[in-house]
Amino acid sequence: MTRLGLVRIVVVLSGLLAINYITWRWLASVNWSYWWIAVPLVVAETYSVIDSLLFGLTSWRARRRGEPPLPDPEATVDVFIATYNEPLELVQATALAALKIRHPHRTWILDDGGRPELAEWAERHGIGCIHRSTDWVDRPRHAKAGNINNALMATDGEFILILDADQVPRPDILDRTLGYFSDESMALVQTPQYFVNVPGHDPLGSQAPLFYGPIQMGKDGWNAAFFCGSNAVIRREALMQLGVSRYALELQESVAQALRTARRVVRRARRALDDPALGELLTSIEYDSARALRELERGVGVADVTYQFARRLRDAERRVARSDADVMAADLAAVAELAAATGDPAVGVPVLDPAVLAEAVDRDWSAVGALAAVRELIDAVDVTRGDEAQPIMPLATISVTEDMATAMRLHTMGWRTAYHHEVLAHGLAPEDMSSMLTQRLRWAQGTVQVMFRENPLTQKGLTLAQRLMYFGTMWSYLSGFAAVVYITAPILYLSFGVLPVQAYSLDFFARLIPFLVINQLLFLVVGRGIPTWRGQQYSLALFPVWIRSFTTAFNNVFRDRPLDFAVTPKVIGADAGPRWDLVRPQLIAMGALVAASVAGFVRLALGQAPAFGVVFNVVWVVLDLALLSVIVRAALYRGSAPQPERLPV
Repeated sequence: MTRLGLVRIVVVLSGLLAINYITWRWLASVNWSYWWIAVPLVVAETYSVIDSLLFGLTSWRARRRGEPPLPDPEATVDVFIATYNEPLELVQATALAALKIRHPHRTWILDDGGRPELAEWAERHGIGCIHRSTDWVDRPRHAKAGNINNALMATDGEFILILDADQVPRPDILDRTLGYFSDESMALVQTPQYFVNVPGHDPLGSQAPLFYGPIQMGKDGWNAAFFCGSNAVIRREALMQLGVSRYALELQESVAQALRTARRVVRRARRALDDPALGELLTSIEYDSARALRELERGVGVADVTYQFARRLRDAERRVARSDADVMAADLAAVAELAAATGDPAVGVPVLDPAVLAEAVDRDWSAVGALAAVRELIDAVDVTRGDEAQPIMPLATISVTEDMATAMRLHTMGWRTAYHHEVLAHGLAPEDMSSMLTQRLRWAQGTVQVMFRENPLTQKGLTLAQRLMYFGTMWSYLSGFAAVVYITAPILYLSFGVLPVQAYSLDFFARLIPFLVINQLLFLVVGRGIPTWRGQQYSLALFPVWIRSFTTAFNNVFRDRPLDFAVTPKVIGADAGPRWDLVRPQLIAMGALVAASVAGFVRLALGQAPAFGVVFNVVWVVLDLALLSVIVRAALYRGSAPQPERLPV
């Protein structure tokens, strides 16, 4: 039997046991007397079951690519080294290594910090240095995505190798990746990120061997391997095509939004009018806006739609102006007639009925104001995108991380991607807990932003498998809420006897234990000896980070709250000492778990709790503590000592 065949057998077993367990939990075991914890617990378990099913689906078609095709020797390549505030010596080491890449290329440092000393050094070594153009002044910078988008407009290589400032490439990195682009539909080739400053026990969980291995290979099997921000080669044509198509789509969406708003404005104005003629005119404008929307949906060009609508709007404005002129002329004539009858030009003005005057003013404002508002809406559609530094943004700028959204958009356009499982660059991971938390928070925020703005389940152009592959990654960052429930449930039982299930019966354990065992077996079979425990620890232990990423991304997307971008520090020992304040929620949770265990044994000794229930929940507590304990080790970790055999060369 092949290894993939074994994986599929375990995936099927795990899926069947998961569905059997969670179905029984919902239908037969929820303790509705304590619904306020019973329901959150079964919801958290449902979340975990879905997560397990998505992992199984990812593993179903894991693809291990063999020897890569030979590259086209004529292919032109730009090597981008993106940097903002990293130490100069770090950037320079990466740039010098990039010069040694064997395939012909041009090396560029994309210095978003605008440091003149770095530009001078680069010039001396024959390396290009690109700073932001003046077009970016007082406009959104879009962090790393904006930096790369700016450089794309200043270079012309067929392919772009993107490297972070700390990712030192091997000389053969292009020889091992460019060959995939013999497939004209291939847009991106991603390679692993490997860090040389991580000790064997990996206290900060930096290496992510499960992701840069079985998970990315599994996504590759479904043509859903995505861009991870560095160590990737991208076809320029694909990026530029993406930028143009997104420009056209966003322009169409802005026109559609302007037309929808125009309809609402005109409808409100029409309802407030007593003048049948003006009401009929506004009705025609409302109809015209609806017709323009239908034309957009049918694929009529934006320019044609807006031109025709603007022309009809100008005709309406002329008709309203003529109507207003007639009303004003009649009013002036009445005033003049009254003044002539009295012999005093000033006499006629006070006798005008204020109510009639107010009605006329309101009538004029409703019609003219409505059309003026519509005109402003249409004129506000900025074809040149003057609010941006450049109208075409090839890399996605909808989140603080540009990678996943860009890859997903490429897939919606029919482009292919590949994951080449070979370490071709060596980088530096965070050296302390605060830097690690900054990095994880940024990753999670970016992913959740994409989920809110461009949920893959609703994106046209993706296959069902691609939708699920992207959604699975986004879904994983919701684990923080489930973690809170998994920590709270045993505390409540041991301390107060609150039982969220009907009973700890044979039915319960006969369904739960096989599911947990087979689920762990799935990790072992899929991982092929890769240690997965550290990843499982951080999935629970970083629950405050995952929750914060969700809430901050939600406020950013739906409430327009700012979301600051932070570059992960690349210095050893950035913290002066253990930062226990950064993990206060985890420490409180661990203290509560220990206290609950003591309370459980006290209740057992007093005969207030059954032995089996206490033992089961204490085992649960021990598992929670084992998972959370990694955060203590992370807080005490002070960075690895320099080891020459592991330094980038």
